Amino acid sequence: MASAIVSETIVSEVRKGAGLVDAVQQAHRSVIDASEEGHGAQGMGSTVVVLQVRGEEFEVAWVGDSRAYLWSGELRQISRDHSYVQKLLDSGAITEEEALYHPNRNIITQSLGSDLSDVVVDNIAGRFCRGQKILLCSDGLNDELQDSEIAFILKEGGDDQTLVNKLIQAALTHGGKDNVSVLLVSASEDAPNELPGATGLARDVAVISHEDSTENSTVNSTSRSAGNNNSKLWIGVSSVIVSLIVIILILIIFLF
Repeated sequence: MASAIVSETIVSEVRKGAGLVDAVQQAHRSVIDASEEGHGAQGMGSTVVVLQVRGEEFEVAWVGDSRAYLWSGELRQISRDHSYVQKLLDSGAITEEEALYHPNRNIITQSLGSDLSDVVVDNIAGRFCRGQKILLCSDGLNDELQDSEIAFILKEGGDDQTLVNKLIQAALTHGGKDNVSVLLVSASEDAPNELPGATGLARDVAVISHEDSTENSTVNSTSRSAGNNNSKLWIGVSSVIVSLIVIILILIIFLF
């Protein structure tokens, strides 16, 4: 129920011309309203990540602990987890090495549908240059693979779907204790070249979500190019037409 509400709300808001941050914020309120009206489970919640590509520019908005990475021959995490462990890292209480194996690394600090009247929707915008890729993944991937292992697979090369399959298989081989959701989006061949030393980022941000269920690990894998004229939504969401290239990924984590 939460996934349907979040997806439908974001689609509706984007169609009306809302920005990603406002659309995600409205989705949060819609989940709360539905729960109060007796639709779906009491206290239901979800995380969400949305990627929008408009010509040469991209934007990501998110709530939760799924991640976004920018690949430009090197891997860079462009998201900041909404998690307890991230807060410990920010305060200097633990090191990055300790964060990798912290027993509470899967505890998130906010979600859509939580008791907060408003959630903090983080977002990032930047220039999407030729040869770059944006990787969105659930913690089912980065819990099993360190960033260096993800980078090693991406460096092997190949089409996006092949790389997605390799990443998922590697996560499952490492144990695959959780659902693994991966999306890889490549910049268009018509995109501008990256300037030497440039990050391509306009401001700070983050990214993806995965489904938390009682079932064994399942796989959601998607790979598409951003260089076309179609608007697309993944994971059970219909297309959105906003007269610009829009790629929106919504992967929902049910918390209850």
